[in-house]
Amino acid sequence: MLYFGSFNPVHKGHIALAEYAVEQGLCDEAVLVVSPQSPYKAADELAPEMDRFEMAEIACAASEYPDRIKPSVVEFLLPKPSYTIDTLRYLKENFGSEMEFSILMGSDQIARLDGWKEYEKILEYPVYVYPRRGEPAEGFEGRITLLADAPLQDFASTDVRDRIGQGEDTSEMLDEGVAAYICRKGLWSPAARIAALTARIAETPDDTALYIERGRLHYRMGEWGPALNDFNAVLRIDAEHVEARQFARMVQEILEFRYKDIYNP
Repeated sequence: MLYFGSFNPVHKGHIALAEYAVEQGLCDEAVLVVSPQSPYKAADELAPEMDRFEMAEIACAASEYPDRIKPSVVEFLLPKPSYTIDTLRYLKENFGSEMEFSILMGSDQIARLDGWKEYEKILEYPVYVYPRRGEPAEGFEGRITLLADAPLQDFASTDVRDRIGQGEDTSEMLDEGVAAYICRKGLWSPAARIAALTARIAETPDDTALYIERGRLHYRMGEWGPALNDFNAVLRIDAEHVEARQFARMVQEILEFRYKDIYNP
């Protein structure tokens, strides 16, 4: 069974679904096919492909079935952008005499499948669809198998990255080994997020949401000067911005207190 994804990063929800597929006898092996870059997603915040593969390798090795749940780099070897049908053709041509392939995907993906390259050809393979909250599996009745009792994912990789960027706990989302790898490499860290936001602000200097996010990160890290600069930048664009005004006031109070504490012992 082929489970395509960017796995940016791989989390406990991904592995739970792979374990479910094995436990239900849907496949002999569940393979996490790490995509170098999905043609249907923006590349923003996408970690280097080998980092994502190594994290998938760590997570698979820590699963309940390490001999039956494995990652694959096959799409790294194919022309980019990576299309599912091209990968399926490559695998069938090279390994079709030895094994049969099926596909595992979420209900959010099946809802957009008709926009994929040669999607009708993809539906010639067995397609198993797991539910995603707020994403009903609609369309292609009789051509897909809905896994209604598959474990629901209460979070996505985006949520994991957001928590990492905010310096929050991810122990319920990530395998310990994956979390340690992310920490060691500094992936999606607050500093990395600030750098990414700075680049985006240079492109769209009037986007107040970017300044707010960067300012909040500086605030969390105790970088009061840069935080105040960001909130004031928002107020120059939108003088009535409530959140920016509240944060700016809090930072000013902190700075005033520290000034008094230093110069009035």
